[in-house]
Amino acid sequence: MWFVLLFLVSENHEAFWEAARTGDLAVIKQLVDAGTPVDAPTKYGATALIYACDKGHLDVVTYLLDRGADINHKDSFYEATALSWALFAEHDEIVALLLARGADGADQVLSFGMRRGSLVLVKAALDAEKLTPAQLVAAKSQINNETPTEIRALLDAVPTEGMGEVHEVPDATLQLYAGAYHSVDLGMTVRFTAGDNLLNGAIDPDQPFTLRPKSNTAFDVVEQTGQVFEFQVDNEKVTGLVVTSGPRTYAFKTGEMPEAESPAVTAEPEAEPQPVLGAKRPWPMFRGVDADGIADGQGVPTRWNVKTGENIAWSTPVAGLANASPIIWGDQVFLVTAVSSANDQTFRPGLYGDVDSVEDVSEHSFRLMSLNLQSGTVAWDVELANRAPAVKRHLKSTQANSTPATDGTHVVALFGSIGLLACYDLEGHKKWHTDVGVMDSGWFYDKSYQWGHASSPIIYRDLVIIQVDIQGQSYVAAYRLSDGTQAWRTDRDEIPTWGTPNVVRGPRDELVTNGPKIRSYDAKTGELLWQLGPNSEVTVATPIYAHGLIYFTGGYPPARPVYAVRPGGTGDLSQIDDKKSEWLVWSKSKGGTYMPTPVAYRDTLYTVANDGRVSFYDAETGDETGRYRLGAGVSICASPIAADGRLFFTADSGDVIVTTTGPNMRELARNEMGEICMTTPAASSGMLVIRTLNHVYGIKQKINESASEQQEALQMK
Repeated sequence: MWFVLLFLVSENHEAFWEAARTGDLAVIKQLVDAGTPVDAPTKYGATALIYACDKGHLDVVTYLLDRGADINHKDSFYEATALSWALFAEHDEIVALLLARGADGADQVLSFGMRRGSLVLVKAALDAEKLTPAQLVAAKSQINNETPTEIRALLDAVPTEGMGEVHEVPDATLQLYAGAYHSVDLGMTVRFTAGDNLLNGAIDPDQPFTLRPKSNTAFDVVEQTGQVFEFQVDNEKVTGLVVTSGPRTYAFKTGEMPEAESPAVTAEPEAEPQPVLGAKRPWPMFRGVDADGIADGQGVPTRWNVKTGENIAWSTPVAGLANASPIIWGDQVFLVTAVSSANDQTFRPGLYGDVDSVEDVSEHSFRLMSLNLQSGTVAWDVELANRAPAVKRHLKSTQANSTPATDGTHVVALFGSIGLLACYDLEGHKKWHTDVGVMDSGWFYDKSYQWGHASSPIIYRDLVIIQVDIQGQSYVAAYRLSDGTQAWRTDRDEIPTWGTPNVVRGPRDELVTNGPKIRSYDAKTGELLWQLGPNSEVTVATPIYAHGLIYFTGGYPPARPVYAVRPGGTGDLSQIDDKKSEWLVWSKSKGGTYMPTPVAYRDTLYTVANDGRVSFYDAETGDETGRYRLGAGVSICASPIAADGRLFFTADSGDVIVTTTGPNMRELARNEMGEICMTTPAASSGMLVIRTLNHVYGIKQKINESASEQQEALQMK
């Protein structure tokens, strides 16, 4: 009986939060009258008031406040109040209401109002009568030629005398704090300039904020309550900066982010590695054989030029959008795409934290294609379905995110937003379609934000295996290649994830999955073998296997670990206090990376952060052996690959950066594709294949042929 009651309470809470997100005041009133607590929190501490403020439902906010909702409650994950959510979403009328009802944060509202030139926000902040002289001084320092006259008049009319003391910091001290500070762990640089008893800051690349002094070394953030910047000073010299945000602290060093933190390159650099063409090796799934990302002996060139045609064998336009990578088997390149009937090409690469979805849910043509590896000509192009996706996509996502897989007889494609798992032969003939259910992957904090499923299918023996971590019931499942029927399914207590599973072959073949809880299953039966935590709340990287170890990484709060696990374990491998499992060979509690899958090449594990910071670890011991920066302003979602002593990093901008390997890493080439590129390259049989936003390119080392001759040949094609 208690279980039934608990289930009903949970269901009521879910309905309550959903009504707050959608603005259904009638349902909210009904549930509150039936006993639902007005401040019932989600797993992450979000409440109905927070959701209503974020979505802009003024009537719901008013009702919840009237029923006693805690106006200053902070969620437990982002530590943000309802006012902060409304402020960032630019629901100014709700912000004004919250302040009028006694919410904290008038100083934050005032600063935002000044930056945005919002009379509503500035007036609401002043009317709250909670501002200190320091906060008013900070606001007045933001006045410039673009500040509306009405806002100037409001500030001028407010006296600062008699409202308490403003802590004055000597100008020489403020000038001492001016400059740059960096955190390698966060991949972030913050810069300060000194103002009128204030410090004006900006986070790389451009997120301005203002610091006001609490003491000569400690400063509050005007725009964000609960954050303190403490400058570390020794003998009148600034040695660093510590940022406290709630229970978390972050250390910054003085100076710009180093371009490279590798050991110094020798005066005589080693000879440049050359491409090697050896035995053919297919690239049958995401990141190639076993997702290892290694293309040794496949003749991958170091340099090419799309504009001149240098080393460009062919270029083929592809309709639609896809973040799915190409795969190669023999002389065939396979890829998928989704073509919007509304021709909505909305796409936004780069480093940003926007959680919004693209609204395009028009009918899409979901397609599987085969191209000739040597010429790029389309051998066949099959429409698998034509329907509207049931799930929206993120600004950086598409409706075709999952890379297909092949075993040389079958080619399998997965489209999560329509719940389609499909199998074809290599001539494009349909073998079977299986409805696996719509896959709604999105923000764990608020399920109304849909981002799109991205985990790719893998083929293991006579099975195709998929990892489906979604807003509903998550699971891993295996389907028979022969007919698409389900062989086994194991449910997972998991929030949405985006990583592809992998199989580690051995005496006991293990299916390993990334997620907030790392797990391993018997690949033949789906039985859970072991699990490990903690990990990031959002995981994207695929587990990889090398040197007898399985490597996992996560780069999103609350944990950013790197793990190296020996297969064969059972039970919970998580480290408890000082007790470490014998199966956990080494780990790092921070420094894990977010989207790109690492590559273990030769004796080194390479991870790359979204901002282009590369870290090197001894693959067997976990000792950090170096760091390298791919350049300022670089944004990377694609995963690196390795070939013949070189690493290939594909930036969102379309630049493919080629470097040497080892501790003395250096850049060899920066090849511009000329289009956005979010996919991981494929390499086989002397050809590097890259999918950009609108094209697929075949890149091949050409001998004794001028760039002009190559360009002429390309145009003739």
